[in-house]
Amino acid sequence: MNILYAGTPSNSAKILRYLAKLKPFNIKGVLTQPDKKGKRGNNLLESPVAIAAKDLKLEVFKPENLNSNEIISNLGLLDIDFLVVIAYGKIIPPWLLELPSKSSINVHFSILPKYRGASPIQSALLNGDDRSGISIIEMSDDLDAGDIFSSFIVKINPEDNKSTLENKLTNKCITELPTILDLVKANKIEAKKQDNSSVSYCKKITKSDSIIDFNETTRNIINKFRAFYGWPGTSFIYKDIQIKIHNMLETKIINGGKPGTIYKLDNDGLYINTSDSMIVITHLQFPNKNIISSNDVFNSYKKFFS
Repeated sequence: MNILYAGTPSNSAKILRYLAKLKPFNIKGVLTQPDKKGKRGNNLLESPVAIAAKDLKLEVFKPENLNSNEIISNLGLLDIDFLVVIAYGKIIPPWLLELPSKSSINVHFSILPKYRGASPIQSALLNGDDRSGISIIEMSDDLDAGDIFSSFIVKINPEDNKSTLENKLTNKCITELPTILDLVKANKIEAKKQDNSSVSYCKKITKSDSIIDFNETTRNIINKFRAFYGWPGTSFIYKDIQIKIHNMLETKIINGGKPGTIYKLDNDGLYINTSDSMIVITHLQFPNKNIISSNDVFNSYKKFFS
């Protein structure tokens, strides 16, 4: 079974490494995003999928433009049964969707038609959902609107954050995707149309989304911390300084203080009022400083937060 694989981030790289080890699958080539400049200096950084592909000695394509004559020519030479797309990050043009002899397949990290778009994992956590999952679909011209071969549910635990949930969904994909590809190749599974009456969309996350609004409920703030764990993270503004939050806890304490005001600071953390109770920040980071615990905050920044 010949596959052209398209992906970019680390979870996609993990799935690529797994598929490449399975004998029925022959990865003919790998599409990924072009190298990007690092945060420091001008060194270019390869995507995790590009690094995985090189380790596996697979041919890698990093086109800026999927409609360029060069990429159309190069990919057109590949004899592929499937295009498999997992978190590639570019819109796939019609000519590429039609390239495989069997099907172009996308794995989307939600139970479609819920959370079409760029941030399904974060959206599930932001909304406090108790379940998520993956949908394996036949790609179409419209965003995440293709017919569904199969969906698989994954439970969201209260302690899950973006990192842990993404890992669960990635493992579910590794478990289920090979079987679905086999069934599609053998014409033993039929894709079913999505219920368009139940469609919802999620937006792309940006750095500006990281700022906490203490006028929200404690539960919503905790969910935001879970959803944005890793990137873009969460932070708050105090005395015109943006302070990053690296861990927070929920508390049922209610004192009626104005949202955003500090209730107290002690060795257990920084207690800040929300619209309905308060959160406790146990680890934080000032700009260009190291992450510090609540004990260090109490000892070194007591006057600042008074």
